[in-house]
Amino acid sequence: MIKANYIYEKGHIKEIEVSGHAEYDNSGRDIVCAAVSTAIIVTANAVELLNLNSYSELWIEEGYFKFIVKNSEDTLNKLLLNLEYTLSDLEKQYPKYIKNQKEG
Repeated sequence: MIKANYIYEKGHIKEIEVSGHAEYDNSGRDIVCAAVSTAIIVTANAVELLNLNSYSELWIEEGYFKFIVKNSEDTLNKLLLNLEYTLSDLEKQYPKYIKNQKEG
């Protein structure tokens, strides 16, 4: 199962951590893992393209993603909210394979 954890501070996302594998299907055929990975990569690429890297720290490894906001910024917050909405929609479609949790 993929687990996504969102930590909020003062109404803004402060940290996102996503870990695990969906195990919906075999590696290379797992559409849930592919969708989650794509959403994360699109978000990371947008952060870089919009030159928002200085506001955050990012780690991406096989089966693991962590994003920490160092300084709040409106566009960055909207990108992270979009990632949260996307992963929440995936949880609604595939509740056995992805779980979202919010703190704060």
